[in-house]
Amino acid sequence: MLALENILATVEKYHPNDDLEVIRQAYAFSAKEHRGQLRKSGEPYLNHPLAVAKILAEMKLDAACVSVGLLHDVVEDTLTPIEKIKEYFGNDIGQIVNGLTKISQFQFDSKEEQQAENFRKMFLAMVDDIRVVLVKLADRLHNMRTLQYLPSEKRLRIAQETMEVYAPIAHRLGMGKIRGELEDLAFSYLEPEAYQEIEKGIESKRKVKEEFLEDVKEIISQKLQEQEIPCTVESRIKRIYSVYQKIKKQKIPIEQVYDLMAVRIITGTVKDCYGALGIIHNLWRPVPGRIKDFIAIPRPNMYQSLHTSVIGPQGQPFEVQIRTTEMHRLAEEGIAAHWKYKTGKELDENDDQRFLWLRHLVEWQQEMQDPSDFLSTLKIDLYPEEVYAFTPKGKVIILPRDATTVDFAYSIHTEVGHTCVGAKINGRIVPLKSKLKNGDIVEIQTQLGHTPSRDWLSFVRTSRARNKIRHFINVSQRERSIEIGKKILEKEARKFKVNLKKLVEEGQLLKAAPEYGCTKLEDVYSGLGFGKISARVLLGKILPQEDLKEVPDERITKFTSAMKKVFGISSDATIQVKGIDDLLVYRAKCCNPIRGEDIVGYITRGKGVAVHAKRCANVGTLLYEADRKIDVQWTGGGEDSYAVKLSISVDDRQGMLAEITSTISDIKTNIKNIEAQSFEDHQGMIHVTIEISDLKHLERAVNSIKKIKGVNEIAWQ
Repeated sequence: MLALENILATVEKYHPNDDLEVIRQAYAFSAKEHRGQLRKSGEPYLNHPLAVAKILAEMKLDAACVSVGLLHDVVEDTLTPIEKIKEYFGNDIGQIVNGLTKISQFQFDSKEEQQAENFRKMFLAMVDDIRVVLVKLADRLHNMRTLQYLPSEKRLRIAQETMEVYAPIAHRLGMGKIRGELEDLAFSYLEPEAYQEIEKGIESKRKVKEEFLEDVKEIISQKLQEQEIPCTVESRIKRIYSVYQKIKKQKIPIEQVYDLMAVRIITGTVKDCYGALGIIHNLWRPVPGRIKDFIAIPRPNMYQSLHTSVIGPQGQPFEVQIRTTEMHRLAEEGIAAHWKYKTGKELDENDDQRFLWLRHLVEWQQEMQDPSDFLSTLKIDLYPEEVYAFTPKGKVIILPRDATTVDFAYSIHTEVGHTCVGAKINGRIVPLKSKLKNGDIVEIQTQLGHTPSRDWLSFVRTSRARNKIRHFINVSQRERSIEIGKKILEKEARKFKVNLKKLVEEGQLLKAAPEYGCTKLEDVYSGLGFGKISARVLLGKILPQEDLKEVPDERITKFTSAMKKVFGISSDATIQVKGIDDLLVYRAKCCNPIRGEDIVGYITRGKGVAVHAKRCANVGTLLYEADRKIDVQWTGGGEDSYAVKLSISVDDRQGMLAEITSTISDIKTNIKNIEAQSFEDHQGMIHVTIEISDLKHLERAVNSIKKIKGVNEIAWQ
């Protein structure tokens, strides 16, 4: 009970008018429901919700939020239904608990899909009440503090998820203190050797550096006092993961990390912040390019501070951060420091800037179907490195690093992005794919009636731009796919002498639509046009099977011919779409996949299904449109051999060509063509085209050639 009393005292300190009885009731309810349950550490399960509630109380959150901390696992880990939580504690607390409960009642095809759906649910709940994620962060923080009790594989999975999703969320919400601890804890499990090496490097010099910082703090305090600038001066040594990032990014030893030591000056006003900066630069020489003004231009999470690095006493570099008391509170606590509850209300343009990313995230995540695409885009979108660019009128546009002028256009307005035809950076005309740098002034040129190009998907960086482009293309081509779908279905119906008009009028076609996830006839036609739905299978769901069985085989052949006329391409008999046997497929020329390789199908516009090897460089770009991805598989039919060109980098020595041809011949492989080139420094390249039956045959040939002395590298296509 001592732990509970400490929590109550903390909540009362920050929220003296809150009803603390709800916390006591939540504790009693949680204790009853979790009775007999143990954590992996062997301690009572109740210790976990108590720890989460304590973290929330220390974050200065209200009694309702702290109560949710005590209740957050009740629905998920006991037999208690969410309705009971709502009945006992009201809809407000019940809704937050529900937003925290993982989706477990559905069957998923993979862990990845389940993880994606759980995140979708959490983000949607965040829009209604940001307290959902505040409790989740507290929950994750305590789980990370006790991660050592879990099996190794689970530790790594949770640490990776923390680093890729939860720490970035804390960063996005401006919660620097929690973000820092989550990153360090996750890093200690993901890279234990690097963690220990950096920790050892810091600890070996901690005493010396702390003495140095004490001297510096005394000098700064004295100078600021002389100039009548009231302040508090603090110091710290950089976090372990932050040091690791700096070392890795700049490829420098720990001794060259400028901001390993930092002094923080906390003043009363913005004016005093700039005054303090001038005094610091008078005391010590600033490091060029290391002055950053986040007061004038706040970060996307609204972090504000002045940063500078200087060469201090004894030539020791260190960082100085200068901010007001309010800025410091927001930097440490983020959204929790000034949260105004918006339960039941949607966010609008006038809401806190911290929510802009969340609104955009919810927009695109609802459109994205593929779990792997959703998760990878989520990780990028949560934690981008930023570039600060300007409109000609001086408005700051904050974008991820490597963002282009098209990303800039879409960040202004969707229509500006759609109608973008050109751009100027700092007064010079540049290509649309040009990447932006800090301080660039960008002017977008538009043209009425212009529409987005599919090529833009290959270089835009923001999820907002990518999804707006993809949505436009899908909508604009929907009509065409509907027309194609109608023609395909009419052709198939004529073969069986089926009155298609009657099927439509009687609603039989519409009855089959839900099986394909469709609610309207247009959706069915569109699915047929895109190749997602088989016309033959669709009619088979409506008509008696004996009607279809009576059709002679040659009619199916004619149907395939008709399909070829519609799509203008012949089908590859070695591959088929999983579960559908009458779709035309062909191997993409860019990668020419070989039997046995991992492959992926991509529904083209009017040409059937293009099949790419998963290794293909084009797959990443093509599958931005996840709704056009389709599962394909190798069949037993089709051609027996493939022509593959090997490019073999070799030492240019006598007999090399003969050894290679002899080796290929020894494994009973036919050579169709061979060319040799000599370069400087006794290097050469041999291009040989061989006939192979499948991937194993190719691997056998490549491995045999690699054993030849002087063979350096082999590439194939």
